[in-house]
Amino acid sequence: MEYTVERRITPEQYIELLKSSGLGERRPVDDRAAIAAMLEHANLLATAWDGDVLAGAARCFTDFAYVTYCSDLCVRASYQRQGIGKELLRTVLRAASCRIVLLAAPKAADYYPQIGFERHPSAWTVLPGGLH
Repeated sequence: MEYTVERRITPEQYIELLKSSGLGERRPVDDRAAIAAMLEHANLLATAWDGDVLAGAARCFTDFAYVTYCSDLCVRASYQRQGIGKELLRTVLRAASCRIVLLAAPKAADYYPQIGFERHPSAWTVLPGGLH
């Protein structure tokens, strides 16, 4: 498996990966423009490659000094449970040199404590138009 932060991917590759990982049910995979914007504006993308097969990705935003927000961690279902997600996060840590913060998908909530993440009790979200 080759892990890199140097290789960009197309929206089509990412849509296919999201769908094959199970994360596609929680992302706008039917909106190519949104996926393209998600990739364009992420400033750190770690990918895992098995030859020409995109096996996984960690899409992140970072200031490279204090915090990195990992907005997506996805591994193709046929490659899950092989340590690829953990190695993608290690790749992000090496590249960003600062803490990672993320919101776990409900199906993945038990995964993160197993690999060393600590639960944070005060995470909050708001959607556009939700502030009063």
